[in-house]
Amino acid sequence: MQPFHLAIPVDDIPAAREFYGNFMGCPEGRSAESWIDFDLYGHQLVVHLDPGLAGRKKSHHNPVDGHDVPVPHFGVVLEMPVWEALADRLKKAGVKFAIEPYIRFRGEVGEHATMFFHDPAGNALEFKSFRDMSQLFAK
Repeated sequence: MQPFHLAIPVDDIPAAREFYGNFMGCPEGRSAESWIDFDLYGHQLVVHLDPGLAGRKKSHHNPVDGHDVPVPHFGVVLEMPVWEALADRLKKAGVKFAIEPYIRFRGEVGEHATMFFHDPAGNALEFKSFRDMSQLFAK
């Protein structure tokens, strides 16, 4: 699978560096005063400074499996042990989850572990894991 490239807005470069680099453990690549490349589990995530972002923050949610899923959101599908370790680390750090780690669609097609939380700029992230990766695109 080829790595994806995703560029997202942030309103504070040092806060983004702390969150993605130090807290999430994403190695930092190239950077400038107004942007930073991060290695997000093998994918290129670029945060770009958008100073007016705070005044435009709006959240939308769609109901999925009894939860209000924030839209838009992004994340990575991880191997289950990596997902479990991340969930544990986030819980121990006191992260405020938009949706606490849990198993979605239990016993149904597409069953997977998922969790949602926000970065300091308000970008919603979802990390998920399938015990059976053949379920990733199953109908």
